[in-house]
Amino acid sequence: MLPSRSSLSRSQIVERLTELLTADQVITDKQQLLEASVDRFRKYTAVHGIYDGPIPAAIVLARSTDDVSRTLAFANEHLINVVPRTGRTATEGGLETIVEDTIVLDGSQLDRILDVDETNMMVTAQCGVPLQRLEDELRVRGLTTGHSPQSKPIAQMGGLVATRSIGQFSTLYGGIEDMVVGLEAVFADGHVARIKNVPRRAAGPDIRHIAIGNEGALCVITEVTVKVFKYQPESLHFQGFLLDEFAAGVEGLRRIVTEGYKPSVCRVYSEEDAAQHFSHFAQGKCVVVVVSEGPAGVARATDDGVAEIFASIPHTPVDPALIATWFGNLNWGQDKIDAEKATMLAEGHLGYTTEVSINWSGVPELYDAVMTRIRTTFPRADDLTMLGAHSSHSYQTGTNLYFVYDYKISCEPRREITEYHEPLNAIIVEEALRLGGSMVHHHGIGKYRTPWTLEEHGTAYPMLAALKTAFDPNGIMNAGTIFPVDAPAAPSAEK
Repeated sequence: MLPSRSSLSRSQIVERLTELLTADQVITDKQQLLEASVDRFRKYTAVHGIYDGPIPAAIVLARSTDDVSRTLAFANEHLINVVPRTGRTATEGGLETIVEDTIVLDGSQLDRILDVDETNMMVTAQCGVPLQRLEDELRVRGLTTGHSPQSKPIAQMGGLVATRSIGQFSTLYGGIEDMVVGLEAVFADGHVARIKNVPRRAAGPDIRHIAIGNEGALCVITEVTVKVFKYQPESLHFQGFLLDEFAAGVEGLRRIVTEGYKPSVCRVYSEEDAAQHFSHFAQGKCVVVVVSEGPAGVARATDDGVAEIFASIPHTPVDPALIATWFGNLNWGQDKIDAEKATMLAEGHLGYTTEVSINWSGVPELYDAVMTRIRTTFPRADDLTMLGAHSSHSYQTGTNLYFVYDYKISCEPRREITEYHEPLNAIIVEEALRLGGSMVHHHGIGKYRTPWTLEEHGTAYPMLAALKTAFDPNGIMNAGTIFPVDAPAAPSAEK
């Protein structure tokens, strides 16, 4: 739901925030406000200098949990929408401001690593600590978080937890939800809640998950404690296989996981997707990538087990050094973002993704349904320069499918999202839901997938809506993210 219109004017909001904090914590520079109205990453209109608003009233630079608490309490009292952010690597519209005179609450200056506990194998960091900096600090000590999304060079801890992030080594280490031990979060009324760091407890529902994945729609995460693991790069094993069929690669991944092996990475790329990642050796084939790590004996046994599984699947082996080189250059930082923006401007070309999840038995049908429907019903199919998919995160019961589509834009910039991304995204989401999968695996709902929230959760939606009613009754937290603005706050469950 959208919050009621605040009685304060834009200038009054800025004035009161300046009194509440300090003048240098309240940013009103026009260009920064324009850029804060959209997600930082892959916004085609923004690359062209187009910002159709609404534009936020101010960006607040929080420097303490108390700053966050006082800002939220003020916004709650005066019915002002708040969009929390840290690293700004969102892709699903979660950081976009759809309410006039929003406060963008930036936690990137909460950037202290508070404690590295090598005995209890956990690290505590504020929300604005960049993951790369945290990893660098840990690796000096022979430790790692095990979390390595492609956004690792610029992503920050609060946003990673708030969006239920996942990393490239998830098959071994899990997603961020498996790593979080405890956290600190601030709710709409300014209440600060701390969830203590314990290995496990059976003291009712796991309340960590009210904050994990909330996308700033329920609270602001200000501090997190995550597990750490021994960092053992000396025992890395890389494997690659070329296959004729995507389904055969998926079956190989299924057997790896269900037979009990835990490589850190196991992926399969369709022919089209493989061609852009492995052009120097893909040869028009699907590509399977596996990385094993951990104690030397475990890594070696995993490597051997994977080789045994693929011995029964027709394939051509890939030189492990080629896989190691590719993987070492997979992450993107500001340099790659800038290069992508330059390509958008120069060539009118854009690449985007939609990731979903589904049980193993549904993977072939979902893959075929999406590829067929896009190729035969998408009105601008002739503008597609690449359509493919890969599976990159697998579980005992199923996997994710990461559909990738590149296109040449033949319309004016404002229409790009409605002419291309929205219909492509809709096809993938609709097919995943039709076949019993989830509409989103790890990028979060944001605002782009909110139209399907009710269908995603079905009769369980009242449980989700009740959280919004309880923790954000005035609807000031990131309006339009996760919760549809036109949906009842807490609908009654169907009988």
